Amino acid sequence: MSNQLEITLKRSVIGRSEGQKATVQTLGLRKIQQSVVREDTPVVRGMINKVSHLVDVKEV
Repeated sequence: MSNQLEITLKRSVIGRSEGQKATVQTLGLRKIQQSVVREDTPVVRGMINKVSHLVDVKEV
């Protein structure tokens, strides 16, 4: 498994629950099509799982 993940926000957080908005912000995403690179840890995987319908994930 790769050590890093590239996470891209693909859908808006408008109208989503406060928990999902907070999760997206915690991942470091603010705008649609913005990408961040994060370490592949169980914590990050859990956050991705919570907002999987809003983001795309690629192993780097």
